[in-house]
Amino acid sequence: MTTIHVEVVETSSLGDRSYLAHDGQVALVVDPQRDVDRILTLAGRLGVRITHVAETHLHNDYVSGGLALAKVTGARYLVAAADAVAFDRLPVADGDELALSEAMRIRAVATPGHTFHHLSYVLSGAGGPEGVFTGGSLLFGTTGRTDLLGAQHARTLAHRQHASVRRLADLLPDGAQIWPTHGFGSFCSATQSDAPASTIGREKQVNAALRLEADDFVAETLAGLDAFPAYYAHMGARNSTGADLIDLTPVQVADAGQLRARIAAGEWVVDLRSRKAFAQRHLAGTLSFGLDGPMSTWLAWLAPWDAPITLLGDSPQQVAAAQRELARVGIDRPAAAATGGPEEWAGGDETRLAGLTVATFADLAAACAGHPPPGLPAPDVVLDVRMTGEWQEGHIEGAAHIPLPDLPARLAEVPDGTVWVHCGSGYRAAAATSLLRRAGRRVVHIDDAYADAAGAGLTITTPESETA
Repeated sequence: MTTIHVEVVETSSLGDRSYLAHDGQVALVVDPQRDVDRILTLAGRLGVRITHVAETHLHNDYVSGGLALAKVTGARYLVAAADAVAFDRLPVADGDELALSEAMRIRAVATPGHTFHHLSYVLSGAGGPEGVFTGGSLLFGTTGRTDLLGAQHARTLAHRQHASVRRLADLLPDGAQIWPTHGFGSFCSATQSDAPASTIGREKQVNAALRLEADDFVAETLAGLDAFPAYYAHMGARNSTGADLIDLTPVQVADAGQLRARIAAGEWVVDLRSRKAFAQRHLAGTLSFGLDGPMSTWLAWLAPWDAPITLLGDSPQQVAAAQRELARVGIDRPAAAATGGPEEWAGGDETRLAGLTVATFADLAAACAGHPPPGLPAPDVVLDVRMTGEWQEGHIEGAAHIPLPDLPARLAEVPDGTVWVHCGSGYRAAAATSLLRRAGRRVVHIDDAYADAAGAGLTITTPESETA
């Protein structure tokens, strides 16, 4: 009997997975990311021919590589028949079955909820169903969020999501594998789960959609939704039009004078090095979005859409990696790039270099008690840039709150004086601190884990303490 294999292609920076299912000869690719060279390399290594490419839905969180991959390989491109698209595809609808080879076949199952026309694909072999590609429907321990097409549709889609998940559970045996696209840190997921794999049987035990009645599930789902990246508004339209192959060749190199001009013009000149390297020394006026964190998500969320972006990295490889990540979310070509270090970017002008003052929550506690550690200014305001849901779960007493995505438009709302900035781990605070510094503010970057704030002696306000 021919064995069916399912290979996972992880895109951890976006919290997504693509899949390549094969029988040793032919392959199906599900929900490929924009940089399809990874898929082509995998297929070449396995010695299989890609004959079909399938989309579970028109994605909101990334530009699909499905059309480009289908063109390059000559594969048939499966897209929901109900979706209006500007390219040729094989339209599929609920109940459609397709033989991929003598050993593999798939069946489309309508699973609306994450989007109106969402499909899942049941993969079967000679012995019956092996598993199901669930896209943004049934995820590990949760489901896809239902508000990405507009808040006015969120409740309706949440009810449909509940019904869709239950339909999959009824259709498939408990041992069937689940292969979701979202749910590994993606903002497309209603909640987060750290499970590495799952089955229908496991989900019956842990998934709210399978444990709660419809009204309770809908209420819980809608109550847990926080903001999602602004660039999502552009992804669905881009995927409906269809994206061609991306150009990952190196972009224009900017010299020190050009960097000075771009910064003076207020452009987004982004330092890709770690936040610790940025704090130690950086080119004044640049912004910290380290490639060691979810750079593309936060940068594409905060920067004005279609604004010129210049990348600064310590090596061509670092810039190339960032360019690839940005292309996945529709920023196809940065305006310019430079490699090396701050001294080179400044053209040897020491006056153009700067650093950040860095502190811990223990330092903040001491400063709030009137004993700031040597070299640290007393805080006039503590700014929390975490998301609203994080803030509501608990925050430092007396802190101001502006979620990081809102900060570029709300810089004028930050109270006067020295600002100590924190988030959950330090990454978002670095971006916020660099934005404030570029605006001429005096700032301290709290590069510390928020989970340690209470232990450092800071008073945490929680919903329970507010009602006590």
